[in-house]
Amino acid sequence: MEKLAQVKPLNRVGVIGNAEKHPETVGQETMVLRDEHFQTVAFLAKSLSDENRLRIILCVSCGKKSVSSIVEELGLSQPLVSHHLKELKRSLLVRIERNGPFVYYELVDDRILDVVKTLSTVATDLLTARKTF
Repeated sequence: MEKLAQVKPLNRVGVIGNAEKHPETVGQETMVLRDEHFQTVAFLAKSLSDENRLRIILCVSCGKKSVSSIVEELGLSQPLVSHHLKELKRSLLVRIERNGPFVYYELVDDRILDVVKTLSTVATDLLTARKTF
């Protein structure tokens, strides 16, 4: 806890400027996570750690979709899609809208697509640079 007291206050996105310590890095930022953030970030990362969930996220990022349209578009079983939608809803990544007997799902925040794109780029770069398996 003593270490946290030495850290400068974070701006609203949880990063501090790096230029104060290293002037040559003007414009770059250093991420600082406090203990209470680790659990939140890990929870989000776990939610994104399934290939089918990623596919569902991309599917509902184009607009509201029913379970049956997601099933049809992705070629997955209805119970599997429902399970993953439940997990995505629990992790606050999708929201639901009820309209009569139908339930529609949509992405809560478009920034999650930026996270997925960044992860994809990093994964591709790491695999490209990998020399041994």
